[in-house]
Amino acid sequence: MRTDVIKTKLKIIEENIELVEENLPEKLSKFKALGLIKDGIYKRIEASIQEVISICSIINSDLKLGIPSNRDDIIVALLNNNILSKKITEKIRELKGFRNFLVNRYGTIDDEIAFKDIKNGLLDFKLFKEEIQNYLKSLSEDEKSSES
Repeated sequence: MRTDVIKTKLKIIEENIELVEENLPEKLSKFKALGLIKDGIYKRIEASIQEVISICSIINSDLKLGIPSNRDDIIVALLNNNILSKKITEKIRELKGFRNFLVNRYGTIDDEIAFKDIKNGLLDFKLFKEEIQNYLKSLSEDEKSSES
């Protein structure tokens, strides 16, 4: 398992989310007026979601859980193998949808919806990180037990 790569990606997510939290105002009106900072928030969220998807792909590949036909297959494989909880898999699906919205810019971004989604979604990144760290910890504990 490429644990170092996964840990690096988790660190990137953590740094991105910290930056978003530092710059995300409490009120929608202030968010709408942020200009380039708002664009930076969108990019950091988009990049963090991409890192989440990448981590899932790495785990799926390294554990040889099957060749996915799409990204949702990867998430399902991690759920079916008790790597991610049902709650987190649902959150990842929501994040993927939000990322697609940001990347493809279907028309213009509705700042009000995006603001609510970002505020509500920040905790999801932390929960994802916790689950992955717990999984990596269980792997290292399994390796130590098999060495004994």
